[in-house]
Formats: sequence, structure tokens, C-alpha cells
Amino acid sequence: MTEQLSLLNGASGSSGNGQSANRSLKNVQPLAYRMRPRKIEEVIGQTDLIGDGKPISMMVAANTLSSMLLYGPPGIGKTSIAQALAGSTNRRFIYFNAANGTKADLQNALAVAKTEPIVLFVDEIHRLDHPKVDLLLASVEDGSVTLIGATTENPFINLPPALRSRMVIYELKPLTKDEILVGLKQALTDTDRGLGQYEATQKIDESKLIYLADRTNGDLRLALSSLEILVKSGAPFDEEHIDATLGAGASKIDNGEDGHYDTIAWYCEAIKSSDVNAALLALGVLLNGNDMESAIRRIEVGLFEDIGVANISLWTPVIDALQVARDVGLPKAQSVLSAVTVSMCLSPKANASTKAIEFAREDAAKDDWQQPDMTRDMHYKGALSLGHGVGFVSAHQFPEHFWGKGLMPKGMENKTYYRPDTKAEAKYRQINDGLRAKMYPNAPKTKPLSADERGCGPKK
Repeated sequence: MTEQLSLLNGASGSSGNGQSANRSLKNVQPLAYRMRPRKIEEVIGQTDLIGDGKPISMMVAANTLSSMLLYGPPGIGKTSIAQALAGSTNRRFIYFNAANGTKADLQNALAVAKTEPIVLFVDEIHRLDHPKVDLLLASVEDGSVTLIGATTENPFINLPPALRSRMVIYELKPLTKDEILVGLKQALTDTDRGLGQYEATQKIDESKLIYLADRTNGDLRLALSSLEILVKSGAPFDEEHIDATLGAGASKIDNGEDGHYDTIAWYCEAIKSSDVNAALLALGVLLNGNDMESAIRRIEVGLFEDIGVANISLWTPVIDALQVARDVGLPKAQSVLSAVTVSMCLSPKANASTKAIEFAREDAAKDDWQQPDMTRDMHYKGALSLGHGVGFVSAHQFPEHFWGKGLMPKGMENKTYYRPDTKAEAKYRQINDGLRAKMYPNAPKTKPLSADERGCGPKK
């Protein structure tokens, strides 16, 4: 049986007073909390992970859980999946919030793991500090604790590598409108945990339920919260009152099944395509969902990936502005992000430097070349006897700080990775071609990137 252990007050007792307190607590628990699935079969959505032959269901069938990280936007079932996994595998469920939980709380949880199997659910796991991470590592490594972390942040950026490497990462998607509708109907018919005992539920028009499901943009928690307010208050179940209960929590734009990720993709493409208005509208959707960090991360990537060396003068101002946005937070940060978005949309763009490292990495992965001996490390005794560093002359010894000899491996002298666009990077093309002609006089001239190589050719 799944049991949530309070890390601050210990496990709940069995006295009459404790049972009375639990009954009183149930009366004020939010509907979304009461309707959480008790078994993995009750989880709504996430069909890529749950179902016949899917990874999480296979773990349950084998009664063998791996530590995992559940990554995705709010309200899509990260906590629910963790709790359902504990219920389906007869492990105790222990909740720990990385934002406000203490090291002593974590030690208490690990002590329980010495006496019985547990699922330790760490919410906002990206906020764990180093001492708590160090405390967890050994228990996760030896399997004495099944750690399930949840985050809305990119784990490849915001999670310590040592912890991330010990967890399977699963990306959760926003629920579809139909999946949200399933959750709403379950809550309306459940007389124990849901709202089935209220007469008002019999008068709800399904079209209005569909409207509610459509407006919550994949967030089941938000949908259930709105439903509970409307049913218990006795307010008319119509579009006006649904919108009033949702407030600014739901996007005005129907982004479909993958709304959160589609909006981020839309924002990136609008900046890349220099469509200021589309970029600002997509930014507005992200900010209405309080997702400033996604916008900031995409700006950071796009600054170097899409603008690149076509506008180096923009790098420092944008990076400084993003720090200001983080410092002041929303709502004031919206002015900062708007200015950055406009400047990036109107900036010249080129991705030749991005493509250059992609081409270089393809060759770097091959084993049919050798680094020139003259470029090898010679700062140890015996290096010269191996021929390492022999013949190398520092470019700084020449008047123009240019040696004039190329350092590409033998047989790769004609390779060209950086191929700047003739317009956006004209000055870099001129410098690059001049230097290349001096270093490799017999090499063919550099050709600019084709449309396919720039990633803008017709889709096949």
C-alpha cells in the first residue's frame, strides 16, 4: 500500500485523534490531490511510457524500478506517476521537496529505506544543493533507494551530471484535450474521492467540459481545480465562469497535444525567420504560463546557433539582458525579454559556425587520420625524442602574428568546415579565404553552405 511519509512530523499515528485529523484533512485536500492514481493502470496519458511494452509498465511487471527523472511542464502527472509506481510495486512513497526540504529530512527518508523498500520522490529536483546530492548518490548507486525526480527544467542543463547519470530520463508531454476530458469525467463520477456526491454534477453539459479541457492546455491539475470550484460553489458551468476560475493560468491559444513544446519551437522559428510579431506572440504565451526560463534558454541557444558571428556585437548585450531578466523576474522581466526578442529578430543571421562544428565532429569521430606530431604536447621529458612538437613555431614570433603553415592532419588539407555565407558573414569570408590561401595554396576555394546544409532546404 502506498503511504506518504511526512518528513517533518514522522509517519501519521493510528490513534483516534490521528484518524479524525486525516478525515478533516481530506475535506480540504484539492481534487487533483484526491484523484491521484493509486496504481499505474490509473494514470491518464503518457502512453509513450505507460501501456503494453512501454518502459514504465515493464518495470511494474518485473517489480523492478529504476531511478528515474520525470521532466515536463506542470500539471501533467509527474507526482501521480511516482505515487502510482509506489502503489503498484508495494513500496512506501516518500515525498521530498528540494526547494524547502532539509538535509535532516532527507536523512530521515534514507533511514526508512534501511528497513523497507521506498520510492523517494524529489520534487523540483533541479534545486537540490550539492550536500543533498552527495547524500543521495550512494543510495541511488546501490539501489537501496528508488529515486524519482521531477522537474520542469531541462535536466541536461540544470541537473548535476553525477546525479543525472544514475537516472533514466523520461520526458513527459502535456495531456491531450481528450485525456483531460477523461480525468474530468472520472472526478465527476467518483463519489469517494471525487465530486460524484454533488447534485450539480448531473447538470453539467459535456460541451462545457470539452471547453474546460481545451482551455487548460494539457494541465490536468488546473482543469480539476477549476472543476472543483465551479461544482462546489454552485456557479453556472459556462464559458464565462470557467474562464474566471482559470484566470491567467491557461493559455489563450490552443496549442494541441504538445502545446508547451510547440510554443517553444514556434518562438525559435519566429526569431530565426525575423518575424517580430510572431515571436512576440509566442513569447506572450510562454510568459502567460510563467515559463520565462524556457524563453531565456532558447534565446541563449539561438544567439549562437542562428545569429552566430553574423552579429557578434549582439552577444554581450543579450547575455547581460538575460541576467537582468532573471534578477528582476516577472512581470518586469517581460520588457527585457521583449527588447531582446525584437533585437534578435531584426539582427542579421548566419549558422555557418554552427554547421562548421557539426562537420568537424563528423570527421573527428573517424579513425583514419592522425594529429600532426608538431602540434602534440611537448611539456614533459622525452617528448622531443618522440618527435612531439618538433618543427612547431609560435605564430606570435612573426611580425603579423601569422606563421603561414596549416595544422590540419595529413590528407585533410582540403577539408573545409567553416564556410561563411557571402552576405551575412562577408567580412569573415574575406578573412577566412585570405588566410586559407596562404596556409593551403593548393586547396580549392571555399564554397558557401547550400540550402540543404544550412538546414533550410525542402523537406524530404
